[in-house]
Order: sequence, then structure tokens, then C-alpha cells
Amino acid sequence: MNNSGFKFDNTYANLPEIMATKLSPVAVKKPELVILNHDLAKSLGLDFSKHSDQENAEIFSGNKLIDGSLPLAQAYCGHQFGHFVMLGDGRAILLGEHIDPKNQRWDIQLKGSGKTPYSRGGDGRAALGPMLREYIISEAIHFLNIPTTRSLAVVTTGEDVLRETKLKGAVLTRIASSHLRVGTFQYVAAKQDISALKTLVDYAIERHYPELLQAQNKAIALFKSVMKRQIELIVNWMRVSFIHGVMNTDNMSISGESIDYGPCAFMDHYDTKTVFSSIDHYGRYAYGSQPIIGQWNLARFAESLFPLLDEDEKKSEGIANDLIKEYEELFADKFHVMMKNKLGMISDEDQDKQMMSDLFKLMHKNQADYTNTFRYLINGKFPQEKLLNDPDFIIWEAEWKKRLSKNQKSEDGYQLMMKHNPLFIPRNHKVEEALSAADDGDISKFLSLCEVIKKPYTEDVNLEEFTKPAPASDRVYKTYCGT
Repeated sequence: MNNSGFKFDNTYANLPEIMATKLSPVAVKKPELVILNHDLAKSLGLDFSKHSDQENAEIFSGNKLIDGSLPLAQAYCGHQFGHFVMLGDGRAILLGEHIDPKNQRWDIQLKGSGKTPYSRGGDGRAALGPMLREYIISEAIHFLNIPTTRSLAVVTTGEDVLRETKLKGAVLTRIASSHLRVGTFQYVAAKQDISALKTLVDYAIERHYPELLQAQNKAIALFKSVMKRQIELIVNWMRVSFIHGVMNTDNMSISGESIDYGPCAFMDHYDTKTVFSSIDHYGRYAYGSQPIIGQWNLARFAESLFPLLDEDEKKSEGIANDLIKEYEELFADKFHVMMKNKLGMISDEDQDKQMMSDLFKLMHKNQADYTNTFRYLINGKFPQEKLLNDPDFIIWEAEWKKRLSKNQKSEDGYQLMMKHNPLFIPRNHKVEEALSAADDGDISKFLSLCEVIKKPYTEDVNLEEFTKPAPASDRVYKTYCGT
């Protein structure tokens, strides 16, 4: 059929056979288009305007395959809440890799597209709510200037999926620079196929880190580059109060993109122990635990590369330990720079770290809203917050203003703050309102939220309702994996 501008070049399909199973999506009963991301489509060099909504629904449900696609389900492993599991795409099909007008390569994946050999007893389907959640949160993360997979379309399937209750079935079309994960490397390592592991390292470098093609030891070079990108990613999540919620190794992308938006949410009131996931009973993936888990996941990545770090196993272990030790200092440095940007601190002053620490303590003590605290420091607007009446905060704020005067130009500090402190995040209660209405057939709140998140750093007096944290009655908030 007319491929709407898709130009497929399916390199993943040429990797060793153990890494994927070639199969098509399972057809659905009655696909209907819910949302199509025309701006994203345009940036990819795609045009669906010549198709009817019904034709587009057939494409994005997987009922009609696009010319040049070569569908497959990828194999990978994962440490899920610390436990090692053989996994794979249990409800997703990679249609292929699209080359955009800038010659960039993008995976086109259908999520919720039916059973695969990796479904492990699951039905391979997805529900409308979780797919719309991934759409809105991934788009929000993109507009917050954080690397992420993106969402091209959501369709309903005309079929119910059975979870705790009956839910509307749906398929999400996800765009990613690749779906290579730490778990992909763990899978090949677990198969003890060193030849395939070398091929995978070469493939990851060629696809994401071409500057490493001439590296003396490609595995070491790849690890270092992935570690840097993961540190930048997690620091950015923390900058905007994002909690991924399920940082298993199969959800850590080699490209450094945020991937798999299951029980994810944004923290309102500052508390490093904040957890929204219904299954994270011990806070493994809490807001403040994300840096530690990032390091833990990277240690598992290093283990999967052991055979390529050195021929001697003991030397490999030593190399891996040395590499992973670099994480803490690298992370601390990046986090410090991020916080300086949030607080408008341009020069380096001895008092900076202490000032940051003191602010966090005051925010925690007063249950201050994370996003609005930093915006208050820019614009002085912060309605009904206990923090503002705390004498210690009043002293802190006066000291902070003195600190800003040490910048060459105080307005430069404010400009810096405006770039790094969003005004709008997808507030959890607003997301739930939009998803609940969409489930009842009203997409208007969802579309409104999609518009708000496109300009997260721009003040707009007409959108003040989107800046307020959840009312006290909504603060006990739980999210679910959606599987």
C-alpha cells in the first residue's frame, strides 16, 4: 500500500538470528484512530493527509503493513526489580527502520500488537489508558528538551483487554533512535555467543556512537559513552521532577533516550522517597534512588561486556569495576551543574553546594512544590505555599539573591533559570483527568494537555490551572505498568 513517505532500511533484521523473531502484528477487529502526531510525522518526512482516518487506523494498528517494512519482535533480558528474567518484545513489533530527510534512522514500533514468542503467557495487547499515558508523557519529555522515544499515533482496536477489569484495547506507534537496551546485551551475553556480542557492540557503535569506530577497545569505549548519556538523562529527569518508575535494565536504552513509560509520573511536593508505582513497594525506583539504580544498571551492562573487555576474566572484572567507579563523580558533577542552572548560578562559589542542600531541606520540611519553587525564584509567583512563610527560607532567599549578584549580570542568571525550570509539567491529576475522559470517548482534555506541554518554559496566564499541584485529596497517587 501507499507508504506515506516511509523509507525502510532494516539493519536490525540482519543481526544474528538469536536476537529477533520475524513475524507480523496480529490483526485487530475494528481499528479507529484516536490521535496522530502530525508535527512528528512531518519532521520524519511522512505525510498521512492523503489517507482517510480509517486508512491510517489500518496502518497504525498493524492490519495493513507498510511497503518495505520487515516486522520482527526483538529478544532481550532484564533485571526486573533486581531479578534476572529472559524477556523480549512480548507485545510489540518493530516494523523497521525509517530513514528521514536528514538521513537519520528511526525505529517504527507498534506496541500492543499481539502475541509473540516472548509473551510469556500474556495476551500481547495493550489498553487505551496506558498507551495515551505513554503518548502524553513521552511528548512532554521531548518538549522539556530531554532525549526520549516519541509517539506517532494511538488507535483503538475494537477489542477489550482483560486486566483487573475490561479495558479498551489500543496500539501505540513508538518512534525511537533504536530499541537497543542494556537487556539486549544481557541477552546475548546470557547466550554465551561471543561472536554475536562483538557484532552487537559494532552495531551499537555504528548506529549511535560512530565516533568510536576506531576505538582501541570498542566495548570499553561503548560503555563509557553509554554511561555519560545515561548520567545526562537521569540528571535531566531529576531537573524536571520526573520519576521513571520502572528502571529495569530492559528499560535502559543504549542511545540514552527515555524509554517505556509505564508507572511514570512527575513529583509535586519535594521528597526524594516519592514513589508512584503500584508495584514498587520498597522504593527501589523512587525519585532520589534513580542515580543509584542508573549505576546498578550500568554495572549489569559492564558484566555483559566482560568477554570483550579483556581475554583474562579477572582483568575484565577489574576493568569493569574501574569503569563503574567513575560514575559517582561524573554524576555528582553533572548534577551540580544542573542545579546551578536551575538556581541561576553562573560563577563558581564555595557556598553553592551548601545553598543547594539547604534549599532541598527547606523544600522537604515545608512540602513545597518542586516545579513551582524554582519558578517562584524567577517570577515571585507562588500562591499559598507554606515555604514562603518559613523564616529560614526568607533568610535563604536573601542569601541566594546576594549570591546571584556575584554573577557578572544578574539578568543572565534569570535567563539561565528560565531555560532550565519548566512552568508546565504534565501534572498527575491533569493526566488522570484527561485519560479518564478519553476512556469515556472524550478526547478534548487530552488534546488540551497535549497543547500545554508543547511550551513548558513559556509563561501563560490563561493556563494557571496547569501549574497547580494536585489538591490534597488527590495526593495519594498510584500508577500502573499497563501490562
